[in-house]
Amino acid sequence: MTRFPTLSVITWAPFVGAVLIMFLARRRPLLVRWIALLSTGVSLALSIRIFAAYEREAAGFQFYEELPLVPPLGINYQLGVDGMSLLMVLLTSIIIFAGVFASWTVKERSQEFYALLLLLVTGVYGVFVSLDLFVLFLFYEIAVLPMYLLIGIWGSSGEVRPQGIFGWAFRRTGVGTKEYAAMKLTLYLLFGSAFILVGILALYVASGSVSFSFLEMEQIQFDPAVQSWVFLAFYVGFGILAGIWPLHTWSPDGHASAPTAVSMLHAGVLMKLGAYGVLRLGLGLLPDGATQWVWLVGTIACVNIVYGALSAMAQTDLKYVIAYSSVSHMGVVMLGMATLTETGLNGSIFQMFAHGIMTGLFFALVGLVYEKAHSRAIFSMGGFGQMMPGIATAFTIAGLSSLGLPATAGFVAEFLTFLGAWQSAYSWWLFPGVLGAFLTSVYILRVTKQIFWGPKSADPHFQHLPDARGPEWVALIILVGTLVLFGVAPGIAIGPVDTATVPLLLRLGVLP
Repeated sequence: MTRFPTLSVITWAPFVGAVLIMFLARRRPLLVRWIALLSTGVSLALSIRIFAAYEREAAGFQFYEELPLVPPLGINYQLGVDGMSLLMVLLTSIIIFAGVFASWTVKERSQEFYALLLLLVTGVYGVFVSLDLFVLFLFYEIAVLPMYLLIGIWGSSGEVRPQGIFGWAFRRTGVGTKEYAAMKLTLYLLFGSAFILVGILALYVASGSVSFSFLEMEQIQFDPAVQSWVFLAFYVGFGILAGIWPLHTWSPDGHASAPTAVSMLHAGVLMKLGAYGVLRLGLGLLPDGATQWVWLVGTIACVNIVYGALSAMAQTDLKYVIAYSSVSHMGVVMLGMATLTETGLNGSIFQMFAHGIMTGLFFALVGLVYEKAHSRAIFSMGGFGQMMPGIATAFTIAGLSSLGLPATAGFVAEFLTFLGAWQSAYSWWLFPGVLGAFLTSVYILRVTKQIFWGPKSADPHFQHLPDARGPEWVALIILVGTLVLFGVAPGIAIGPVDTATVPLLLRLGVLP
């Protein structure tokens, strides 16, 4: 165990912040914000510290911590990070710190809002650093359940009433409302949790019921038949959270209905929990199951990429465009994973980070546009770049990263993933991947031109809109700076990631 429990402090600092908010900051909204900022700032500072101190030439888990919890059942509080989880911890810290600034204007029940937000992010950290499967599952549930309240209370309902032959049914069932989105998301994710729990218990029993430790299970060669169906259970369970087609339908409604910071965390970090689970548990513990089903994972990823991009093109609500864009980009993550190549796996993990920052920036900007213009209807807005040049510039940079422009993090991630697809046993995966990138450029450029750089709207409500102000700038600068930094110098992330993917490929038998 390290002398200073860095990972524990990163994980629990937001929880301490949530407790302080609930007991010390009643009816003091400014103190609530400062506690949230301080607790997430501690996590961010320590995340940067471990990222800088990580030994890039050494494989395995670093900053290891262990504490027995239930010895008779082999349950331990066991933490550690390798190159993969290191990058995810950094991503979470950046998104939540920026998210606090993006939520600075939340006034309705801000005490409960920030407490739930910090509780949620505690669960996210816990999943990324846990090396005990039982503890990982507990953190996973902590990360998922606050979403119901955050969307149901502080979310927003769609502006457009459902139309068409089933419009009456949609209206009666509440489709498009925040309550509907919150319930749908929660039921989907709890359904996925059941698959994950079954998979974990199956491995525990198959291992001889001695421990839930990932490190110990990693040394066991499970029966191929067990590996086959448990991998499918993990793929479905975690895949729902990752937004795999056709189990993604909770995602656009959840993204569109959530408040700004929750959308940032939701698309920026929570969806990565799903991909991380498939990668860590599916590929890490079940190499035979993974190689058996990799054709299915890659093929569905291709459907995700093209379907998500086409759906984004058809949307008229700005938030739904970004939501379906996330479905498409998560397909790139899953595609890189399915290639079972060093290049593709590195691209998959880099895409998790790049998309997390990029979509966090997108949702922060959509929140700012909605707050100032009170509209998300794409074709009613226009010429906003003349009034809000800062927001327009940040949106353009996020869009350029989304379509894979060089010198942005999105380019590095997609280039590595597509190269990995070409090197894989299913080289045809490259073509739907590239088609998705092309479609992305179409809808991103169209939206950017329509809202920011095209002719000015004649609507009198859009004639005097302010640009970003005060704390809003902090979130934009952090996220834009990260996108460009990791696009210009991707080696600072790929180095540690490579120390995690090479041992994984050795275990999968792909590398000699």
